[in-house]
Amino acid sequence: MTRLAADRWIRSIHLRRTRIIAGIILGAAAGYLYYLLIGCRAGTCPITSSPWMSTLWGAIMGYLLLDSISVKKRPPAKGDTSEGS
Repeated sequence: MTRLAADRWIRSIHLRRTRIIAGIILGAAAGYLYYLLIGCRAGTCPITSSPWMSTLWGAIMGYLLLDSISVKKRPPAKGDTSEGS
């Protein structure tokens, strides 16, 4: 594996981890906000009656959403011969 290929591989792993962590944090925040603004006050709703469950479900949904989005690779520029060597 060349140095350039190794750098690209490390960057792709770092980008994937960053997306996963961002999805979990954003989802957890959205789940908690859902509990605060809309949540079930009577206690009959199993997910939205507890801030912990609502936050947990939001984090899971955020992870699944951002993990499912794939980053498209840009086509090589004209005259770029580094891919083929």
